[in-house]
Amino acid sequence: KHYLCGYCAAFTNIAVTFPIQKVLFRQQLYGLKTKDAVHQLQKDGIRNLYRGILPPLMQKTTTLALMFGLYEDFSSLLHSHTSAPELLTRSMAAVLAGTTEAALTPFERVQTLLQDYKHHDKFTNTYQAFKVLKVYGMREYYRGLVPILLRNGPSNALFFGLRGPIKQCLPEATSYSTHLVNDFICGGLLGAMLGFLFFPVNVVKTRMQAQIGGEFQSFSKVFVKIWLERDRKLIHLFRGAHLNYHRSVLSWGIINATYEFLLKLL
Repeated sequence: KHYLCGYCAAFTNIAVTFPIQKVLFRQQLYGLKTKDAVHQLQKDGIRNLYRGILPPLMQKTTTLALMFGLYEDFSSLLHSHTSAPELLTRSMAAVLAGTTEAALTPFERVQTLLQDYKHHDKFTNTYQAFKVLKVYGMREYYRGLVPILLRNGPSNALFFGLRGPIKQCLPEATSYSTHLVNDFICGGLLGAMLGFLFFPVNVVKTRMQAQIGGEFQSFSKVFVKIWLERDRKLIHLFRGAHLNYHRSVLSWGIINATYEFLLKLL
């Protein structure tokens, strides 16, 4: 049931927040201001607004199903086979779940290409994007894997580790609706915090995955390149972070509230 609840929570979230994610993506890739990114999407037209939704829909639903399901499975497995403290086993379970999720990198890779207007003339759908990458070999599907691994494990550990303590700090829930609100607040706060913390990692990941073919540059090399392009200013590296913060509040609020709600129903 943890896998099913995670899948449904992801589906609900993607359907609601995809247009916001697209604005954020343009800011990460080109360092645009919010109004310029929105204007760029307006020029693309309503027909292209949900262009690229299939990869994140496939990737996020599977990823969150694995995130919640594997976390519970790994936690039970480690708890029954080791005598380590619960905090350690649960943290390890979260990191293992996040690392396993990285197997779905090709979907995140194709999503990046479909959202970049520079590739609009190369392919029009998910199938064509996968077909274009096939020419370059299997490794091309996993471009950007390192930043994804750097992001997934630690962010999972923090999410599952802090979810309980944060909820305990909120006013006690006495009804179904207040439980739902508390779960939304808890997930939203955590998602926003983690999204901000790992924002530069995602900026590097986006830049790496927007490339088709050519040299596979290291994480550090791409980071330095972006740092120099953006005038060595930290604030420029975080362009789009404010929108990501608001999107994460909504996105992870929906995910956590939907997940907990469905978990109670099943």
